[in-house]
Amino acid sequence: MSDELDRLREGLKAATPAPDNEAKADALARAMENFDRHQETAKPARPMSDRPERADVLTGVRNMFMKLTTPQMLAATASAAAIGVAVAIWPEVKRETGLPGPTVLTDAPADDLRQAAPKVSGDPVGRMAPKEADEATQREEFRAQPESATDPMVMAEPMVEQAPAPALERSRESGLFADGDVAGVAAVPSREAVIAPEPDTEAYPEADPNPLKIAVEEPVSTFSIDTDTASYSVVRSSLTNGYLPPNQAVRIEEMVNYFPYDYAAPEAGEAPFRASVSLFATPWNANTQLLRIGLQGEMTDLDDRPPLNLVFLIDTSGSMDDPKKLPLLKQSFSLMLGELRPEDRVAIVTYAGSAGLVLEPTEASDRDTIFSALDRLDAGGSTAGQEGLRQAYQVAESMAEEGRIGRILLATDGDFNVGIHDPEELKGFIATKRESGTYLSVLGFGRGNLDDATMQALAQNGNGTAAYIDTLSEAQKVLVDQLSGALFPIADDVKIQIEFNPAAVAEYRLIGYETRALAREDFNNDKVDAGEIGAGHQVTALYEITPVGSPARLSDPLRYAEPELAGDVAELGFLKLRYKAPGEARSRLIETPIPAASGEADTDARFAAAIAGMGQLLSESKYLGDWSWDEAIGLANGAKGTDEFGYRAEAVQLMRLAQSLSR
Repeated sequence: MSDELDRLREGLKAATPAPDNEAKADALARAMENFDRHQETAKPARPMSDRPERADVLTGVRNMFMKLTTPQMLAATASAAAIGVAVAIWPEVKRETGLPGPTVLTDAPADDLRQAAPKVSGDPVGRMAPKEADEATQREEFRAQPESATDPMVMAEPMVEQAPAPALERSRESGLFADGDVAGVAAVPSREAVIAPEPDTEAYPEADPNPLKIAVEEPVSTFSIDTDTASYSVVRSSLTNGYLPPNQAVRIEEMVNYFPYDYAAPEAGEAPFRASVSLFATPWNANTQLLRIGLQGEMTDLDDRPPLNLVFLIDTSGSMDDPKKLPLLKQSFSLMLGELRPEDRVAIVTYAGSAGLVLEPTEASDRDTIFSALDRLDAGGSTAGQEGLRQAYQVAESMAEEGRIGRILLATDGDFNVGIHDPEELKGFIATKRESGTYLSVLGFGRGNLDDATMQALAQNGNGTAAYIDTLSEAQKVLVDQLSGALFPIADDVKIQIEFNPAAVAEYRLIGYETRALAREDFNNDKVDAGEIGAGHQVTALYEITPVGSPARLSDPLRYAEPELAGDVAELGFLKLRYKAPGEARSRLIETPIPAASGEADTDARFAAAIAGMGQLLSESKYLGDWSWDEAIGLANGAKGTDEFGYRAEAVQLMRLAQSLSR
């Protein structure tokens, strides 16, 4: 049998025509001409001017190889042409597509996709080669393939691993390869079977966790309040998609403030919000205590609230062409329109390459006109965020009237790539605009290129709030259930300052609020911007306190700088708050002592502590000791309370997911 196979192989080799250099050159010229022609005329799979058109390149490669693999052409060029085409074309394919390594189509996030990629020669950890890989190295790798990879007598075997059947089926459905076109997968001389996902370009504010402070050295802590909730929704989006969030995406104060708590409301004639304080044992350290500060804003009667001037500033750039972005955005705003009163007014400005007024100021009662304007929006173009903001403020100023509240609602994935896109520059731009009295709030949509740092800069400097909407249920929570708190301010530039009593407190640390820290002198400076509180809104802040004499103290007392302190140990500290009434330039002061007496933590306090623990576990805090996910889950599960809308039950499930992913 072996002799017969050898004779058959020799006979086939003898029947193979000798290489023809002229035919080879002609074939290469035709291939390149066809490739260039296809590049000029191909239609994009999805028109996005700010994203590479990868599908066109691969389709052109497929067509080129189909022409090269006709019986006549194979007979003319044989093995020499196959090698020549691969060497000549592959660098161009690699440079155009940026796809140097093997990937199978999957719905998993980019990080999971890279981990699941098959390990191949030259890529020992199973990751894709960088786009900048040396082209000469790629050619050498191709030339180094075994003879069977280029020998026309063995071409029945694919040149690369064939994608699994589900991946092939999805490739056909996408239009990338025709039915039966197995060569479409196997012919590309690369480690890439199908298109990889868009690169992850998400950006988050960079801030180190608040350090431990020694009370005798730094007794005063000052920060701006924060009622944003974006971080919790981003964390939820990450976990439900099967991966842990980046550390910088975890802002503990936004996670804690996502949930409603039962704080006492202010009495008639008091300040527009009331402060509550409580002290209880820390779940993760038996020798420290948690100090909780809760603010509850007054809920104004809906009939008494002033009319609204709303400007929807909508990002319609190419990056918004995703079901979780522009389509969800339209649905979300449609939900909110049902909550507006007839005297409220709405305008729509969009930006993509350049800004434009899509809807003139229109009474909220004319819903058909507003819905029609929303429905016409499509995604495409680059992201001229600066121009969009400028026009939105111009429209808001044209709508301004005495007794009306003006607010811009910016809806975006944060991917500003035209005009100002640096958060620090945006702060300056927005700071000059907030003096007009128009509030700016930000709603984030979608993942992959979410620029959370830019969104935070806009909201914090525009006297507004930031939320992230990943589901229609979240839109219901933010734009329907909490509409009053999101749109109707009752206090501006709210600041908190605590002076700790060194006779009672050895050490303390503020849990979260890293991006809201203020200098001690900023507290009395009315020109320094701070956060706002809306009608019915709540704010929660947590400090971990180490009492004097506690074995949990982490710092050694100084021999010469810390004499025996005398003072009223009945007071843990002194709380001061400053705020401005909307439209006023001068702040008002609230003061109250903080008693040192510790008590039992109520249900809300235990749940807030569990969420603070969750955030610290996700961000790998060094202050938790051996406290684990099991303890966090148990604490939260026992403090769900009535949980009318299931928010707390959802948090418990997210903790369980995080525990599994952490393993």
